[in-house]
This record gives sequence, C-alpha cells and structure tokens, in this order.
Amino acid sequence: MSAPLLVIAAGGTGGHMFPAQALAEVMLRRGWRVRLSTDARGARYTGGFPHSVEIGQVASASFARGGPLSKALAPLRIAGGILGTVLAMLRDKPAMVVGFGGYPSIPALAAATLLRLPRMVHEQNGVPGRVNRLFAPRVDRVACGTWPTVLPEGARAEHVGNPVRAAVLERAGAPYIPPGDYPMSVLVIGGSQGARILSDVVPGAIAALPEEILRNVRVAHQARDEDGTRVARAYAGAGIDADVQPFFRDVARRISEAQLVISRAGASSLADLAVIGRPAILIPFAAAADDHQSANARGLVGAGAAILIPESRLDEATLATQIAAVLGDARGAALMAEAALSQGRPEAAERLADLVEELSKEGN
Repeated sequence: MSAPLLVIAAGGTGGHMFPAQALAEVMLRRGWRVRLSTDARGARYTGGFPHSVEIGQVASASFARGGPLSKALAPLRIAGGILGTVLAMLRDKPAMVVGFGGYPSIPALAAATLLRLPRMVHEQNGVPGRVNRLFAPRVDRVACGTWPTVLPEGARAEHVGNPVRAAVLERAGAPYIPPGDYPMSVLVIGGSQGARILSDVVPGAIAALPEEILRNVRVAHQARDEDGTRVARAYAGAGIDADVQPFFRDVARRISEAQLVISRAGASSLADLAVIGRPAILIPFAAAADDHQSANARGLVGAGAAILIPESRLDEATLATQIAAVLGDARGAALMAEAALSQGRPEAAERLADLVEELSKEGN
C-alpha cells in the first residue's frame, strides 16, 4: 500500500511558503508523500523544501495585479488550473489538501472541494487573505497562526500557531547575548514586499546612533536588488560594517546571533522571532491587505517583546531613538528576548500535522 499523499497549496511569497515548508518537513518524517502546488512565482521559494517533495506548477492568476486584459483573463486561467488539478487528483487521490493562502492555492482547494476530499486552510495572519477568506467556510478546519483571527461565519477555527522551518527550530531558545560594549548585530529583514522604506530609513537611523553604540554595531540588511547598491553605499559612507543581500538563506542563524531585529510584521517572520526569542522593532507594511501586519504584531508588542512604529511615523530620528533604547539597555533587551520566547509556538508544525492526520482519517 502506497504512502498517503498530502497536497500543499501555497502562493508565491515567503509568508505562505515558509510555513508550508515546515509542514512538509514534518509530514515526510511521518511517512507521507508530499506534493506542493504553486505557480512560477512560488517555485522560486522552493529551494529550502526537502528534495522528496514533488513540486507542481499550476495555472492561476490574481485579480489584483496586471492590466485590464490580464485581469479579464484571470478567471480562464484559474478555471484551467482547477480542471488540470481535478484530473491530477483523480489519478493520484490525496488523503488531505492544505492551502496556505495566495491565488496559486485556488486550484487545489477548489478541486478538493469539487471532489469532496478532506481539506483545510492555514491562515498565518490575524486578518485572513482573500483566498483563505473565500474557502474558510468550505473547508473542514481553519488552522490559525495568529490568535484571535477574524474569520467568516461558518468557519471552524483552531489555533495551532505558525509553523517554523527545521532550520529555525534548531535555533529555538538559543541563548541571547544582551547588548554591551562589544560587537553587536542588528538584522534588518523586510519580507518579499514593501521593503523599500526600510532601505530608505534604516541606514541613516543607524548612522545617527550615539558613538558609544555605533562603534560596536554590525548590520545585516536584506534589501531588494534594485536598492542593494545604494544601501551598501549608505552604510559604507557612514563607516558602518554592513552585509547587504537581497535574500538571506541563513536567516535563522542571523536572527539567533542578533541583539536586535528590525523587521516588517509578516506572520512567518514574527513566528521565527518568537521561537528563537529576540527583541524587535516592527514596522508593519502599511499597504498590507486590511492592515493585517499590524494585527500580527499585537502579540509580541503586547508582551513587551517588540516596539511598533507605524509607517506613517517612521523617520530616521524616531527609529534611531528606538534602536538606541534597546541597544543601550542590556537588561531591558534581555527582558524583551524573554518576552518574545514566551510567545513562541515551536510545536506549531507538529500540531498542524496532527490536525492533518486527524481530518484525513475523519474524511476517509
């Protein structure tokens, strides 16, 4: 008898793909076969997935991007993706289908609904995205990463937390070295969208730090390709040791070694911060749908683990003041790290995997 098949459907951002990867890692250890259903954009984030995960690209489209013709053709592309996925599921029937959000998850979730297969969505944010909001009343369970999550009527919700990848779990609870008169690491991560404002503001804010702090600061800054050169020059011009890259593949290590993390408030980034346990300054992405990043940040901010600066109030002077407040107070920074750790849910991937197996048994 062949191993049961789990189909994971996820859109093309790290916020969707990283928790999907975490679930895939656990389900493979439990003896399942795993197939990822995504689009070409999502396929760029599959480098960290285990090699035994089958990567399938499906036709999908967004109604939010592109010109009038692209938007007009979106329903046809989605319908084609659904039809192709239905045929694939008839050939190799999944025991469970889990969607993590994004338009590329529509074909798999719609096909599972048409075929009445066991299905679930995982919503990472405090306010669900459009696709998960559409399917929430039509799936067997909505696994929530942030709690509470605002869901449509009829949805059956369960709080499991946001799964983190194995590389993050390996650093879970890593001892925190509080700031002091020695080299200190500041990590700047902006997520896959909207990071330009961090590239605009952070270098100048760090350059404005008091000399007794600045002389010890080392920066790792994740910047878009188009911003990388000017960001690196800004740091170099201020005499600051900075590693500027478009993407950090070793982000778990960098978080664990940081005295402070400056970040957007994407759900996966916050989960990583909490599981490892690090102080943060959070700047929610103002253009995020329904301001869900501000909702995501409430847990860490409320626990005293993070400082929140809305984009509307972000400037070099404000950010420099908050950075200095953390790096200039060793005891306060250590308490922030402890508070972050108290919000972590390192068991989230295992709990989600338990729910997958439970629902698949009920459905079959």
